[in-house]
Formats: sequence, C-alpha cells, structure tokens
Amino acid sequence: MTEAGTGPELLRAHAEDAYAAELSALAATDDRPRPPRWQLSPWAVTSYLLGAELPDGTVISAKYVGDRRLIEIAVASLATDRALLLLGVPGTAKTWVSEHLAAAISGDSTLLVQGTAGTPEESLRYGWNYARLLAEGPSRDAMVPSPVMRAMQTGALARVEELTRIPADVQDALISILSEKTLPIPELDDEVQALQGFNVIATANSRDKGVNDLSSALKRRFNTVVLPLPDTLESEVQIVRQRVVSIGHSLQLPAELDDAAQIERVVTIFRELRDGHTLDRRTTVKSPTATLSTAEAISVMTNGVALAAHFGDGRIRAVDVAAGLIGAVIKDPVQDRIVWQEYLDTVVKDRDDWADLYRACRELS
Repeated sequence: MTEAGTGPELLRAHAEDAYAAELSALAATDDRPRPPRWQLSPWAVTSYLLGAELPDGTVISAKYVGDRRLIEIAVASLATDRALLLLGVPGTAKTWVSEHLAAAISGDSTLLVQGTAGTPEESLRYGWNYARLLAEGPSRDAMVPSPVMRAMQTGALARVEELTRIPADVQDALISILSEKTLPIPELDDEVQALQGFNVIATANSRDKGVNDLSSALKRRFNTVVLPLPDTLESEVQIVRQRVVSIGHSLQLPAELDDAAQIERVVTIFRELRDGHTLDRRTTVKSPTATLSTAEAISVMTNGVALAAHFGDGRIRAVDVAAGLIGAVIKDPVQDRIVWQEYLDTVVKDRDDWADLYRACRELS
C-alpha cells in the first residue's frame, strides 16, 4: 500500500499529495470520457477508490473496502447536477471517501467546511475583510470567499462535513447554491455562478438524527448514499490493517504488524458488542453506549503499535491493545463498565487462545 505522506515534516498529507503517483498513473492510462473539469473519468475515479492493476503493472491501492456499487452510485451522482450526501454511523469512512473523491475528481480535497454547532453562514457563503470593508466599502476585493464559493468559481468539488451538526438556518444557505448553482451577493447587487464541474459532497452521521435535521427542500438537492459497516469480519480486519500500517508509516513508528491476530481479536470484540451476540450466535451479550466502529478499532490498534514501539520490543501483544480496548468500550463509567466485565467473564474468559488478553484486561480493569 502506498505510504500516506510525502515527507517527514507532514503529520498527514492531503490525499492528492499522498497518492499523487497513483493519480498520475491513472490519468496517463485513462482514455474514457471525463465530465467537464474532472481530472479522471468516473471509471478511473472508482478504480482509484477501490483499487486496480493498470495495464502497465501499476497497482492502485484500495482506499475503500466495500460494495463497489455504492462507490459507482456516488461517483455517478457527482457527474450529474445533484449533490452527494454520504450517510452512515460513525466510523464508516464517510470523510475518508469524501476526501478521496475530491482528490480524484478535482485534484483538490481542501475546499472543506467542517460542520459544528457554531458554523456560521459565512462558512458556506462568504465573509468580509473588515479592514478593507471599512476603508473601501463593499467590493469583490473586500470579500473573503468560502470554500464553497471558491469551488463554484473554479468548477471543483466542495466538501461539507457533519452537515446535520450545522444549524438549520445555516444549512439552508446551500439551497440556492445547489438548486440554482448561483450564489447571490446582495451587497454588491451581483452573484457568483458556478462553473461546470462544481458540486458538493456532504457527510452526515445517522446517529445525529434529530440534532439538526435537513429540511425537505435541502434533502431533495442531494442523492444519498448510505455507507454501511463492513459486512464481514475479514473485510473489517483488512481495513483496520491497511489503515494502521499507513498511519504507522506516517508517524514513523518502528513497530510492525507481524500478523493479523491482534487485529482480529479487536474487530471480533467490537462486532460482537455491536451486534449483541457472539459471532457463532450462541451467546447473547449486552451492547455498550459506545459506537464501536471500524475507526475506533483503527485507533485501538494504532495506540497498540505506539505502545509496542516505545515501551516494548516492537511486537504487538495483548497487553498493548488492552488499554485501548477498555478506553474504547467504556464511555459511561457505570453502565459500560458492567457490560465490559460481563463480556470478559462470559465470552473472553472461555476462549482458550484469548487467555493473555483476558489477563491483560482484568489487570487493567
């Protein structure tokens, strides 16, 4: 897998920089029709996300492990005049997919609005340089364009993260942009019209339903693609392994994942606690309040790699993942602790090859 990072100075490179060689190789062999201002054809964008081997032998690493049709639908949506909404529970790679789609299509994943409860309307429209505004009055030079406005001006993709975290009245600033492809500037009696190639990718957490629900008018402007949790244990282990190796390289951690045994344990625990029963469906277990997503499993294993690298011999053992496991599962110190203790005693304890993990977790608990 290509290392994510272009040099030791950057903690995390943008997708278009980290995977520049792959994008260049795809562009060189891509002879299919491209929508206006797209860097790659829809087929090549999908190959970049899902992985492929090019005729010249270049291997394109998989950025997303999952249903191919979902990615094809997402890419096809962006080739129309409809915006794309990636919806799912936390940790289903919505932001990751959004970033790589923008990198492959526009060559720029940085036109980003991070949604929060305090996101102002200016983040979606434009603001003002108040020093110039007072000195010169309203003018184009005094404006501070938002990432969305810059995307409209350049025919690129804009990304809006956590759309349902943004207040409803601010969300509605997107309606005229998405429907008319125009951003009015009433202060100047002017407007910005989007160039071909402009579109919006938004993400939303389905667990946040009811926080700031999208209006019916705004929902109609989006094609929604629901990204699910990985279907199988094997696919989730593969995702976690790939991301942990990539993060380990970017952080220059000397420890290596010699095998997937520890990852498989962590993913198994998360899947069983999420589903409310063991993988063989013989034992029912309680579920904690925590969202035990693939992203949480990646965090637990990355922390284990760091412990093994700096306080061990570089080989990840049960003791290295135990602390991360407990921290991920126990969010409510009362309710979740009871759930975790019951799971340890009824499931983990009875698995002979998990004795080391049981001991490590009991000692920390």
